[in-house]
Amino acid sequence: MAFLPITKEEMTARGWDAPDIVLVTGDAYVDHPSFGTAIVSRVLEAEGFRVCILSQPQNDEDFKRFGTPKLAFFVNSGNIDSMVAHYTAAKRKRSDDYYTAGGVAGKRPDRAVTVYSKTIRRLFGDIPVCIGGLEASLRRFAHYDYWDDSVRPSVLIDGTADLLMFGMGERQIKEIAHRLADGEHISMMRDIRGTAYAIPTDEYAYIPDSVECPPFEEVKSKTPEGYLAYARSCRIQQDEHDAIRGKTVIQRHGKLIIVQNPPALPLEQDELDAVYELPYERNYHPSYEALGGVPAIEEVKFSVNHVRGCYGACNFCAIAYHQGRMITTRSEDSVVREAEMLTHMPDFKGYIHDVGGPTANFRHPSCKGQEKRGMCKGRKCLAPEPCKNLVVDHSEYLHLLRRIRALPKIKKVFIRSGIRFDYLIHDKNDEFFKELVRYHVSGQLKVAPEHCSNNVLRAMGKPNIGVYEKFRHRFYELTKSMNMKQYLVPYLMSSHPGSTPADAIELALFLKKEGLHPEQVQDFYPTPGTISTCMFYTGLDPYTEKPIFVPKTKEEKAEQRALLQYFRPENRQIVINALRRAGRTDLIGYGENCLIRPDTQKHLNNAQGGSKLNNIQNKKQAPTLSKRASVSHPKQTKNVKSQPPRKNKT
Repeated sequence: MAFLPITKEEMTARGWDAPDIVLVTGDAYVDHPSFGTAIVSRVLEAEGFRVCILSQPQNDEDFKRFGTPKLAFFVNSGNIDSMVAHYTAAKRKRSDDYYTAGGVAGKRPDRAVTVYSKTIRRLFGDIPVCIGGLEASLRRFAHYDYWDDSVRPSVLIDGTADLLMFGMGERQIKEIAHRLADGEHISMMRDIRGTAYAIPTDEYAYIPDSVECPPFEEVKSKTPEGYLAYARSCRIQQDEHDAIRGKTVIQRHGKLIIVQNPPALPLEQDELDAVYELPYERNYHPSYEALGGVPAIEEVKFSVNHVRGCYGACNFCAIAYHQGRMITTRSEDSVVREAEMLTHMPDFKGYIHDVGGPTANFRHPSCKGQEKRGMCKGRKCLAPEPCKNLVVDHSEYLHLLRRIRALPKIKKVFIRSGIRFDYLIHDKNDEFFKELVRYHVSGQLKVAPEHCSNNVLRAMGKPNIGVYEKFRHRFYELTKSMNMKQYLVPYLMSSHPGSTPADAIELALFLKKEGLHPEQVQDFYPTPGTISTCMFYTGLDPYTEKPIFVPKTKEEKAEQRALLQYFRPENRQIVINALRRAGRTDLIGYGENCLIRPDTQKHLNNAQGGSKLNNIQNKKQAPTLSKRASVSHPKQTKNVKSQPPRKNKT
């Protein structure tokens, strides 16, 4: 095994005069199957292609490093969206980048896919340029750009690429590479599933059984008609992102038309096994060692991914629009082989950090009919109530975990990626829940109720809070019966569309009741490709076309965030103002149910500098809750604790 070349010297050492393909990425090069660049480069290598990795190019000379590739440039921004990598939800510049050597920020440009593809076109003329990865996938159509506060055209038009690969790209990338190698021109590749392309309007011929989105010129208009057009466009794109029943989708952009073919079919189990068993080095390139390594590897180095896709499909999450709602799993034998291989790595300490995926405890399709008819349009499998056809069964996942636990040298197997508590609690067989609590919790179990207001939860595509409360009760019941000290880690989000001031106050009261004190909170982040982002921009629910409240201004967001941290002295005045505006002055006082004390001069002084009394009181409070972890930025994941439920509450 060896890392793929990242320098011309490494390329020539292999005896190559030029690569077949140069893969350009916004990340540092990490050869691990948790990184998209590693997967597609190893897939291409396995097909016999010579692949060089151009990681984080900084200038024209970097792009010329390997000369002109014989076939194409393939471009991605890295594991996460470049704008999310650079900016917080408050649009402030981040000071670090987990996917860069040494964690240094600023090594990739804003909108990296667009910048890279334009640079390649300028330097190399009409060489084929194919874009993919998360950033391209979520920007395949006209999309709301939170950082510009405007609707931008498809990244195909912004970046002048020939083809866009959306979703998981193994099938597409192999077919494109082989057809290029056979001499076919990139402009003729119009029939590959999981790709999109742009053509002049006068070259477009009607595609049978296709569906058309409202055009760019309509959806970009900040008018009631424009917002409605955008909402309808969003719904069409979400509904047709289905590998079984999805149709070709088109959208006009002036004199060009974006054509999206139906999604690629998910890999079969043996194909997925083969992808994860390619000869990865499972580490960052050695050249990064002197720079401090690449921090992102630490979260995944001793983790195993067993599943793709997520039919949970929360409205604020882009996984369903990227990976799809269809569940695809690796075989038990393949997962166990990987886990066993990890035990022979020199720095393995006996702990498997995760056996998961987008949702750790999904291991089969949501229902028996899913593989034949696809996912239901406009309906969710778990929210607000579980579908009557939902199959809840943890037996295979449980068997897999038992096999891994039984391997020599393994001390503990944790589950740190998302557990769908709403799926788990509907399992009539308690066996998995018991073993989860006994064997697979590292002191804290991360779950995502996200909010407590059922109005907000409906907007999020999440189940009612009663489902979480039922799960929480059973978790602590099992923990107590096993004489263990373990805690739930409830992730919460402020300022999601649908969250009114009254809902934010309800969440603050929920936190007070549960004894939770968030150290940091996560505001809703409107990233491309989600239903929630459509709500944020348009003020409409795309599935009902009815208005929905959206906290948009800095003041509204600050109030909702402060209410989650009502106990902090520096937030006192913001909380008091929010409660007064909401007509909830009954929560300002000395009563047991009050959120905050009256606005006296003493408390104003405390807000400015704090007091010893407040510091003592804060130390007596319940264990703290950290910020809601972002799907696309691992550094935001921090430890969280909540107290076990009090006896009089369960």
